[in-house]
Formats: sequence, C-alpha cells, structure tokens
Amino acid sequence: MITTPALKISDLTKDFGGLRAVDSISFEVREGEFVGLIGPNGCGKTTTFNCISGLLEMASGKVEVLGQDATGLRPDQIQNLGLTRTFQHTWLWRDMTVIENLLVPPRRQFAPNLLLALLRPGSRKMEKQRVSEAYSVLDLLEVSHIAHNLASELSGGQSKLVDIGRALMSSPNLLLLDEPVAGVAGPLAERIFQNLRSLTTDRRIGMLVIEHNMDFILRRDVDRIIVMDAGRILMAGTPDEIRHNRGVIEAYLGSSNQPQG
Repeated sequence: MITTPALKISDLTKDFGGLRAVDSISFEVREGEFVGLIGPNGCGKTTTFNCISGLLEMASGKVEVLGQDATGLRPDQIQNLGLTRTFQHTWLWRDMTVIENLLVPPRRQFAPNLLLALLRPGSRKMEKQRVSEAYSVLDLLEVSHIAHNLASELSGGQSKLVDIGRALMSSPNLLLLDEPVAGVAGPLAERIFQNLRSLTTDRRIGMLVIEHNMDFILRRDVDRIIVMDAGRILMAGTPDEIRHNRGVIEAYLGSSNQPQG
C-alpha cells in the first residue's frame, strides 16, 4: 500500500548572499520512520530544518508536510499541518514549572479572551485532559518526578527531555529534533534515543533527528541515515550501509576511525 510521506523535500535550495548553504536536496521521511540527519558543523543540517519549519525562506524547492504543500507558509501554519520541531539549545520558560511548560503548546486551546475561554462548553473537561496528557508524556520520558520543578532548576539532560515532552504535547505527526542529546551524559542520551524509537513505533510519528556525533547515531536503532556534506546529500541508507560506505568513512570518520560491527 502506498502512503503519503510525513515529509517530502524536493530540490530545496537556500542561499545566504553569495553562499549556497543548501544545494538542491531531496528526501522523504515516512510515517513511523526514525531518520537521522548527520554531517559536520556548517554542512547545512540546521539550515535545512529552518527552511522546512518556515523560519527561513527557501531560494527554491518544495516542502510537503503530510501531503500538503508547506512551501512559503509561516511557522505557525506549518505547525498546524502537524509538524513540530525542537532546537539544539532548549528554550524553556524558566520561571514556569515543568508541567506548566507542557501545558502551553497544545493546538487550538485558546479563545479570543479569557471570559470566552471560561464559558466555552467543555473547557474544564478539555483542560483536565491536557493535564492528564502532560503527566502521561512525562511518564513516557521518565521525568514525572520533576513535574513541579521550575525549568530553571533542571539539568541539561532534564531540559532536553522536557523540551521533547513539550513538542509531543502539540500532538505532532512529524517531529524534527535538532541534536536532542547534545551535552547529555551517555546513559541519559541512550534513554532519550530509546524513548524516541518507541514514539515512532507506538505513535507512528515520522521523526527526523539531527545528530553531530555520527558514531553515536550509527549505533542507535534508526531506520535510515541521511549524510550531508557542504550543503548536499552525500548518501542516504541504513546505518549498516552508511557504516561500510568508503566515501562516508573518508569524508567524516577517517579511514582509521571506521566504526566496528
């Protein structure tokens, strides 16, 4: 059965003045697929994310989110199509608790003013449902014990998990994560990736994850990896195919640093 890709990128190009940061790249992410996007600093990974999510205007190309043309839309319009993204550096509301941070993102929960919100039929029931969902997300990410901590009190790893939880509260069908384990200690980084893998499997979320540490992601349970170099796609394939590709090894890992197994 042919299904509509969660994300389809066609000939995406982005220039900054005379510099071509992303050079006519094309790829897809399917529903329930966990895909890594790797490459050295400056190769165009985050610029690609910014173009997909509407933060940057493309020079040319097309972005489709869940079968709908998202080219040229504002970030909030793209989010309403079902796409949510995170950033490499977390931007939590530091003076709010963890649970309060999670209760902000759900879509279409606000009325034009507070009085209308209070009078809207079922508003209290919907609020209780959102609170319940927020606690469920924290349970899923194994951080329910910090639900009432201020975001300013969290460690770097906890902030990453809360940021992912906040993204999940918008009920995404497509999730873009920019280095979700950057600066996170090894055991916690492992758990984060295990939880992300579970989300793609259980909730059928299409997931595209930027990871700078190539050796790390090659050993994770991702379905495919896209390798970027100088704004172009060097190769796309399974972790095993990437691991044994001589061009990738020479470009990124060095012939003497080839991953084992």
